[in-house]
Amino acid sequence: FTAGSFLLGALCSGVAGYTGMWVSVRANVRVSAAARRSAREPLVIALRAGGFSALLVVAMTMLGISSLFAICCLLFGVGTPGGLNMADVSLLLVGYGFGASFVALFAQLGGGIYTKAADVGADLVGKLEASLPEDDPRNPATIADLVGDNVGDCAARGADLFESIAAEVISAMILGGTMAKKSGLEESAAGFILFPLVVHSMDLLVSAIGFMAIRPSSRSTRPEDPMEVIKKGYTVSVVLAVIGFVAACRVMLYTDAAPGAWLNFAGCGLVGIATAYAFVFISQYYTDYKYSPVRRVAEASTTGHGTNVIAGMALGLESTAMPVFVISIAIIASYWLGRTSGLVDEHGSPTGGLFGTAVATMGMLSTAVYVL
Repeated sequence: FTAGSFLLGALCSGVAGYTGMWVSVRANVRVSAAARRSAREPLVIALRAGGFSALLVVAMTMLGISSLFAICCLLFGVGTPGGLNMADVSLLLVGYGFGASFVALFAQLGGGIYTKAADVGADLVGKLEASLPEDDPRNPATIADLVGDNVGDCAARGADLFESIAAEVISAMILGGTMAKKSGLEESAAGFILFPLVVHSMDLLVSAIGFMAIRPSSRSTRPEDPMEVIKKGYTVSVVLAVIGFVAACRVMLYTDAAPGAWLNFAGCGLVGIATAYAFVFISQYYTDYKYSPVRRVAEASTTGHGTNVIAGMALGLESTAMPVFVISIAIIASYWLGRTSGLVDEHGSPTGGLFGTAVATMGMLSTAVYVL
């Protein structure tokens, strides 16, 4: 069964990557045509094209895992006398995650190397030897460069995100089942095990609403910052995700053994959502020209290539500090909330710490479709 789930995971991951590239190629033409009419319309078309691919990637992940879980329950007689315990079923799904990782590994490495090789080759031939501008159609290597962009940024990214979400869901199911088993919650174990599937199914809905919240036309006559337009849709998705996550915790994670545990796990999810939202502003701060870090690099470039490289490297190293700090705080907070949830094993030791960190990870990815 594990070998079969490995093959299914590899197949679904490959299909996810191919779908991303298929959508990208066709969306490029529509975006180019829409750019002649307005500035907002191509942004909306590009966002919804990416949204379609992201929805399909996450939906395939959920379909594959839920189908394998249902097949396991039927084959091994879960819930019947002498049948397999539901908490152990999720252990049989690890092959699906390994299969997805196998394809994502080759897609990211092969796609990334091909992309950069084509990019550098096209620039060397076009700019240095033939004195042609960037992406000039007279340069044949430009075709390879543009194909590489689709392969590396769309196909490889789709397979990589498929693998990430599949691994996160399966690991959370394993942790939830193990915690329920240790805490003696066999009757409510299904809620802890299936909770990741519910969260990402909710992600499909809230992200789709976020995409639709960005309209092709705007009443404003002033030029709009594309990042601000995208952040509006993301804010809508985040607000809906908060409401849906708390409701899912109440329905799926409530247990009579610890009536307040679902509140702690809801807090873990909110910590994860806040962390993901903070990453948007951290990334924008270090990459947007409106803020001082990018301006410092631009000023350093006036004195030559060397100072540009030094300033850019320093900024890149500096930009890693804040995400590490935010993630560390989120892990500590979610572990503490899970540990103090009131769920204990037969010896009275807390059992919810690791599952709390898994719930925080689910919160971070509760709007993964929109981000992807």
